Order: sequence, then C-alpha cells, then structure tokens
Amino acid sequence: MIRQAIAADAAHLVRFINMAADDLPLHFWRKSVGPDGDALAYGHERAARETGSFSYRNAWLYEVDGAVAACLLGYPAEADPAPIAPDTPAIFVPLLELEALAPGSWYLNVLATYDSFRGRGIGSALLAEAERIARAAGHTSISLIAEDTHLDALRLYRAKGYQEIARRAVVKGDWAVEAVEWILFVKEVWGRSRTPQLKQRQKS
Repeated sequence: MIRQAIAADAAHLVRFINMAADDLPLHFWRKSVGPDGDALAYGHERAARETGSFSYRNAWLYEVDGAVAACLLGYPAEADPAPIAPDTPAIFVPLLELEALAPGSWYLNVLATYDSFRGRGIGSALLAEAERIARAAGHTSISLIAEDTHLDALRLYRAKGYQEIARRAVVKGDWAVEAVEWILFVKEVWGRSRTPQLKQRQKS
C-alpha cells in the first residue's frame, strides 16, 4: 500500500505539498513565476525533477485499492546547517531556524492525506514508514515542523512520541493563513543516546 513516488505522480505531490503547509508553497511559486506565469506548472516541474527537496525521489505514496490516498515526503537534514542567507524571504526564516535546531535528523517535510481517506490510520502508517526509512538511512531521529492550527496532526504527532522542542512565530506578509506559530517536533527512532544534539531545547 506504500510505494516510492515516481515523476508521473507530480500532480499529486503538488496537491499534498500545498495541503501540508496551507498553500505556502503555492504562494511562493506565484511570486517566483510572476503575474503572467503558471504557479501550479512551476510546482509540478519542481516535484517531477530529479533533485531538490520537493523532488518525487523524496516522496512515498499510500494507495487504497490503487488510488493515491496520502503522501510522505522527507529527506536528511543538514548535519551542520549553514547560516541563513541575508536575502532569504522573511516568510521562510522561522522554518529554517527551527530546522537548524535538529541537525542530522531525518526531516519529515510533508505528511498529508486526501479528505476522503482520513480516519483510516493512514497517517500512523506513514509515520511508521518514516521511522523505517530514517533508521535504514542511519538517522537516529526524525524532525518535523507543524502549524499550531493543525490540531489533528498535533495530536497524532504527540501520540506517536514526538516531543515539542521549540516554536517560532509565523511570518505571514501577504500569505493568508490562520496559524500563529510553527512548532518543531523531534522523535528519537534508534538507540537511547544517539539523538543528534539539539542546539536549543527551550521553547522560544
């Protein structure tokens, strides 16, 4: 029921990526292509390419009776995060700050399920798959960032043993979203003393 995504799944990946972050990727793509560009086509191109964070190579899909139901997308976090570039759009700075607090973890960027498939335990199954992937790649922990308004997701993460590490205020600009804070969660998945050193454990 869980399979590695392929380039032909890009249309699904675009939808899942935007679902997971309340259309923040689409908001950025629109700015990238300008008023005359096709933001969804730009996102599709990014999902179908061989490299990059949102590449299909970093994604796994959950299928029910042959229909795509949900998505898991993740990749290794940098072991030694570089300083945030001064020209980084302000909207992404809080996310980069939180990512840097869990260096060397396996970063779970997207976990999303289509509405018609919710309530079937698919999110739990994909979180278990994320742990398998992380351990197989030699990572000792998984990190993820969630919005404070995604209450069902927050309950799921906490129920599965994810610990809140830090928070940052959401920078909205002209992005229409109700969320106020981004929350970083980390879960140890291998060994009792091998969790990557978190740079700051206090909530901010």
